[in-house]
Amino acid sequence: MRKIFVFFLTLSFGFLHSQELNCTLNINIDQVQGTNTQIYRTLEKSLNDFINKTNWIQGSDYKTSERINCSMVIIISSQVNDTFTASIQVQSTRPVFNSSYNTPVLNYNDKDFSFNYREFQPFDFNPDNFDSNLMSVIAYYSYLIIGMDGDTFARGGGSQALGMAQQIANIAQASGYKGWSLSDGPSNRYFLINDMLSNTFAPFRDTMYEYHIQGLDNMTNDLKLAKTNVMSAILLLKKIHSVRQNSLLVRVFFDAKSDEIVSIFSGGPKIPISDLVDGLQKISPTNATNWANIKP
Repeated sequence: MRKIFVFFLTLSFGFLHSQELNCTLNINIDQVQGTNTQIYRTLEKSLNDFINKTNWIQGSDYKTSERINCSMVIIISSQVNDTFTASIQVQSTRPVFNSSYNTPVLNYNDKDFSFNYREFQPFDFNPDNFDSNLMSVIAYYSYLIIGMDGDTFARGGGSQALGMAQQIANIAQASGYKGWSLSDGPSNRYFLINDMLSNTFAPFRDTMYEYHIQGLDNMTNDLKLAKTNVMSAILLLKKIHSVRQNSLLVRVFFDAKSDEIVSIFSGGPKIPISDLVDGLQKISPTNATNWANIKP
């Protein structure tokens, strides 16, 4: 029997366990004038419960301290009856070994988000069916966060969760909602997950693993070696650049990491970084101002 999660707006979900996410979801209605604000507060609470009290990966065993810190901000731009037009900003972080520092993993702004919602309607989510765009988008990003986090701890460690995100995207293509289709442009949910799982763009996931495990997690042990490993991981992205310049995944990586990279290579023990700076200028020219701030 397929498993269907039904979430009512005032329901407590204490029976679930091993939840993977520690997420704060906020709804911003600054652009919407003269509306019933209570419906947004109800929706905000219900989505927080849905995300944080769902066991997204069956059989996972996350301790409370291991849950992934993340956030989602839904910015409502218009409401017409039960139809909402919005964007969603998704961010996640990951702790660095033997330190109090949390490194950004994902920082993504999705502007192709619309949904229907009635206050107090039940939330139905079935990964095998498209029930609503609201549930599909939230579930998609929940799996994406888990998958990208997994890749930072083990090579290919996020494959199961990323596969679930891809399944959601594939099913949602027929829904007619923008952001799921090939025809919606090269920078949407469809391309984001399909590129991430494509062999052509495999260096992205290799970079995520080596940057964190070989690089950041070694910072307190051997800072010079860690910096060298971070540099090597970044330069793996040149393989993607040679196939597709200004690729979506490269932009996703630097949207999360550009400030951190400047900080890493502007202090501490010196290593040769001319190849790094040259590579950064070629791979991500839109961040040229940031790269100019790297002070060896």
